[in-house]
Amino acid sequence: MFSYYGSKSKVVYLYPSPKFGKIIEPFAGSARYSLKYFDRDVLLVDKYQVVVDVWHYLQQASEADILKLPKMRKGDDIRKYGLSEAETLFLAFVSGGGVNTPKWTVSKFGEYEHGNQNVYKRVAKDLHKILHWKIICADYQTIENQEATWFIDPPYFVGGYKYYHSQIDYSFLANWCKARSGQVIVCENTSADWLPFYPMQEIQGVKNTNTTEAIWSNYRHDFQAVQSSMFEPRHLTPREPDKGDSPDLQALSTLGAGSALGDLS
Repeated sequence: MFSYYGSKSKVVYLYPSPKFGKIIEPFAGSARYSLKYFDRDVLLVDKYQVVVDVWHYLQQASEADILKLPKMRKGDDIRKYGLSEAETLFLAFVSGGGVNTPKWTVSKFGEYEHGNQNVYKRVAKDLHKILHWKIICADYQTIENQEATWFIDPPYFVGGYKYYHSQIDYSFLANWCKARSGQVIVCENTSADWLPFYPMQEIQGVKNTNTTEAIWSNYRHDFQAVQSSMFEPRHLTPREPDKGDSPDLQALSTLGAGSALGDLS
């Protein structure tokens, strides 16, 4: 519902659909996966209080509240609009165009005439989708392990990426992901090796560089679902079994990608 760095808006359709009635996003950000399947029982968790505050604002906002927000112009200082703190934070993300911290000066992406009138209308129309969600500010490690679809989209590993002043231990995160109950979908790009990721699709990244989105899942047939959703189907070779696999999954890991695989649940 708002622009955020690392958003899955361009590739969310590639990810396998949830197999459980509950979705948990431990690194919520703009939660594009949950928005696609909004009618599920959704738990958003993010360590960044600002992101959580924006989500809480949207949960209590009315359509009229959104539609009456200022018509932003390039170069405006959002803090001078005289809005509430929550409204100001929301616009600071909308106006920045894929930023990970609030940007107070309106960029060309945030201009009303550049298309934000449509953003306001879309957000206002979608407010009903998030009313039942639970949204909390916490570290991912504090979430109770439970049967759900876990959509895990951490800051990508690029030379030891720092997540809001706290270094992520990717080895720990890998084991934590593999220990979740239910369906686990982990997002990364192909430069990362802390899990055996499969390539998905090349996209344009920051500074007009191209990166290849990748996925790891504890459901072997999730990779087939990704393959079937691609515009240009590619062959997926079987991944090597790892210590986090169940015995059934370790056996299936030796099969070809074209093999008929059933549910591993």
